[in-house]
Amino acid sequence: MIPINLPKIGNEEIEAVIQVMRSGILTTGLGAGPKVSEFEKLYSAFAGVKHAIAVNTGTAALHAAVLAAGVGPGDEVILPSFTFVATAEAVVLAGAKPVFADIDPQTYTLSPEAFESSITEKTKAVIPVDLYGLPADTRLITKVAVKHSIVVIEDTAQSHGATYEGKPAGTVADIACWSLYAAKNIGTGEGGMVTTDNDGLAERVRMVRTHGEKVKYSSLMLGTNYRMTEIQAAIGVEQLKKLPKFLAIRSHNAQTLTELLNKSDKITLPPELGNRKSSWYLYTIRIKNASAPQRNSIIEQMHSKGIGAEAYYPTPVHQMPYYKAFGTCNLPETEKTANQVLSLPIHPGVTDQQIKTIADTLLALL
Repeated sequence: MIPINLPKIGNEEIEAVIQVMRSGILTTGLGAGPKVSEFEKLYSAFAGVKHAIAVNTGTAALHAAVLAAGVGPGDEVILPSFTFVATAEAVVLAGAKPVFADIDPQTYTLSPEAFESSITEKTKAVIPVDLYGLPADTRLITKVAVKHSIVVIEDTAQSHGATYEGKPAGTVADIACWSLYAAKNIGTGEGGMVTTDNDGLAERVRMVRTHGEKVKYSSLMLGTNYRMTEIQAAIGVEQLKKLPKFLAIRSHNAQTLTELLNKSDKITLPPELGNRKSSWYLYTIRIKNASAPQRNSIIEQMHSKGIGAEAYYPTPVHQMPYYKAFGTCNLPETEKTANQVLSLPIHPGVTDQQIKTIADTLLALL
């Protein structure tokens, strides 16, 4: 089976973990051990911002950012429904209401127009999601948000290496939230990072990370334990060094797949935009005029031929049983897209021959 994604772990990561084990420092009370601090410094440079705060999952990054932004009971947060459920979880865990807005049918990211039409007097924040590695249109979203004093929290979980207007993804937003889950472009097993240029937001995220404390046993705000371990950080340092190579292979695989699939008029290929460059976390096509059963049938047939194609995300969050309680939604582009998209493997472990096999198999099935 050619998996949809595969962690690339080498001897460098193994040796880094062994060194941490030998040091005897596995974590620290305030979450800023030597390896965590090193990883944060490297990550802030990579992300092009002043602050990078390491946490133990991408979900923790989202929740910490939402809390740091002052979101709480009675507030509303606008976000797309076409995303992994963690984006909405962070809002609900803060006691606020998620308000789902529709997506742009070309990029599958939050529509700036849908965002603006969803704003109410209760809107505290907006969470645009960089889907499949392609940044959301954060400049337009931020322009609207500023007029209404709304905090922009960018979900950059999938966009390590992506750029927006020539700068790293996440730099336009007030605060950005990254996942370091094993399947991402770089991974620490589980892990996350929050990045921002805002000193106040950074300080609050650090307090949320460690029980609301600046110093031990003196909580200044409600927090929790979202600390990253020294082992996770050691892996992250080595993975970040390898990211340029990983991105080059992903881009090569994506371009090769595009060249091979261009001959079919039955699919829409991933968008490539002048001001937004994808990190190619996932290579996602859309099967024109397909129903969900037709799309699912193609996925099943590709699995039978050893290709790990997947649908991300077949059930939009607003259609999930728990989230239906937050109200009915009219999201036609979201629902249509969820029935038709299909992602293909392009991770660094995929060879040129496998890319050809993936393309040939899909074209034959279409």
